[in-house]
Amino acid sequence: MDKLREMEAFVRIVDAGSLTAAAEAMQLSTPSMVRLLAGLEQRVGVRLLNRTTRRMALTPEGRDFHARCQRILAEISDAEALLGQPGEVARGPLRFTAPALFGRMHVLPLATEFARQHPEVRIEALLFDRIVDMVEEGVDLGIRIAHLPDSGLVAHAVGEVRRVWCASPAYLARAGWPQHPRELARHACLRFTVVSPRAEWQYLDEGVRHEVLVSGPIASNQAAPLIDACVDGVGIGMFLSYQVAPLVEAGQLCVLLADYCLPPLPVNVVYPQARLLPARTRLFVECLRQALPARIGASL
Repeated sequence: MDKLREMEAFVRIVDAGSLTAAAEAMQLSTPSMVRLLAGLEQRVGVRLLNRTTRRMALTPEGRDFHARCQRILAEISDAEALLGQPGEVARGPLRFTAPALFGRMHVLPLATEFARQHPEVRIEALLFDRIVDMVEEGVDLGIRIAHLPDSGLVAHAVGEVRRVWCASPAYLARAGWPQHPRELARHACLRFTVVSPRAEWQYLDEGVRHEVLVSGPIASNQAAPLIDACVDGVGIGMFLSYQVAPLVEAGQLCVLLADYCLPPLPVNVVYPQARLLPARTRLFVECLRQALPARIGASL
């Protein structure tokens, strides 16, 4: 029996959660999947899955072997992709997730052009200012603006963004320019809770991180209404640089206290580790890796 075929069957069974679903994915009968799994377990000499009539679970040996099989199969897929695969057509559903405003400004325009070039791909965009469980929600790839913890995600860095304080010229004319972050405590502050969940804004002073307690008329988990309020002169906001770059360039907002900003945040294109990427996903990842750096680099 083909070793790679057995490994692919094992990975499919684990990822699908059942023999029947895995058999359908591989266009095989369920008895054929049972034989492939049994042959693999006999060949490696250990039980990989504990199976009952109701559920199945990986054994400790199975968990380690599953991770190794995923990596091997992914490397084979990547090697084949390097050959260019002439005539390959991207088709089928493609779900991605991105922060709401970043997705609208930078990813959706690229997705629209990608869909035009690949008319057999059906794209669904999930734009949330929260972390999406990609496996649980069936997402193929995503954009993460954060330092990534160790996880089962493959990450490709495409740039970085800064947290910046902004206010309109009208607000600054009325309330004055703060010269140090400590002075933000007496200003009307508009708090974007995704960037600053608590009512303290952090800043760096001579390399040391400090906090200042802030308050103001509006707090929201969506950046867009806070940016509108900032432009209207309601107060000072802390935003990510890409969110306000066009408004700063147009003179509608001014950047404050640039010498006290926190270190930049990385922007990554991510997808579940060692997944066998279909052409649509692999090509869209490459599209984002090529196009996003220039777009992000123009953000302040």
